[in-house]
Amino acid sequence: MKVVVVGGTGLIGQKLISLLKGAGHDAVAASKSLGVDVISGEGLAEAFRGADVVVDVTNSPSWADDDVLAFFTTSTRNQVEAEKAAGVGHHVAVTIVNAETMPGAGYMRAKVAQEQVIEESGIPYTILRATQFHEFVEGIAGFGTADGETRITTAAFQPVAGDDVAATLAELVELPPVNGIVNLGGPEVRPMSDFVRHFLEHTNDSRKLVEDLSAGYFGAEIDDTSLTTREGARIGVISYKQFLDGK
Repeated sequence: MKVVVVGGTGLIGQKLISLLKGAGHDAVAASKSLGVDVISGEGLAEAFRGADVVVDVTNSPSWADDDVLAFFTTSTRNQVEAEKAAGVGHHVAVTIVNAETMPGAGYMRAKVAQEQVIEESGIPYTILRATQFHEFVEGIAGFGTADGETRITTAAFQPVAGDDVAATLAELVELPPVNGIVNLGGPEVRPMSDFVRHFLEHTNDSRKLVEDLSAGYFGAEIDDTSLTTREGARIGVISYKQFLDGK
């Protein structure tokens, strides 16, 4: 099976291509650095020729509210139109668990808009909604830092390893489109501040951790249900400690 991974040179894309090739698939990366521009559409027709499945793991270069919305809607529309022309039978994309419950964050609104484009495209699809990646905890600590203090919410958090995301995508590629959503979370549910504390300790970081329920998540108000999965979700196998120890 030919699988084109859009964003295939990034974190999840590289992991996914390795898994797909290991399973015997013809896995091809498509990215701007390889001459495929999802915003202008340049190179999409050539990249998708003969593809059975397209997996979108792209990310916006800017997280400004207007920029990220424009990126995900434009790039997704261009991809599905090129897929129709190429006869692609399955579009797979990664979005975020419970994105619709955090309208205060522009990135979440953009991911919801991306899902809508996919759902209305007419292309058979599978949307993998994942919780935040283990790899993002460092960035969460950085966003919450000011004057040597790292202020982090105590709301429940359930991050998942990028390797588990890639493994789930590799499995979904081989299955028929579900024309719906598959949810994925990590194996641990603890306060976000616990994960950040673990990161700071593991990296011998001297920043002072301040637990603050109202700190939110990148500008969004959250509670214990915002960044955790519901019943029926798939659960990854890699703990945060295993992730840090393997870095």
